[in-house]
Amino acid sequence: MRILLSVLLFASFLFASVDINNANKEEFASLKGIGDKKAIDIVTYRDKNGCFKSIDDLVKIKGIGKKTIEKNRENIILGECLK
Repeated sequence: MRILLSVLLFASFLFASVDINNANKEEFASLKGIGDKKAIDIVTYRDKNGCFKSIDDLVKIKGIGKKTIEKNRENIILGECLK
C-alpha cells in the first residue's frame, strides 16, 4: 500500500501543471527540455522583469524556443501574478 501511494504521489508531481508566474526552480525543471540551468534562468528572468503575460513569453529566456513551449504547453498554466 505504501509503495502504491508513493508511486501515485510521484506520478501526480510529474503530470502537475506548472504555473509559470509562481513556480519554483524544481517545478520548472520537471518540464521537458528544462534542466536546472534553464529553470534558474526562468526564475531569475521573472524576478527581474515581473510576471509573464503569456505562456509564449518564455521564448524571452535564452535557450527556450517555441518547440520547447509546445512540448510543454499542456503542462503549463499562466497563474495570477502574486508579486
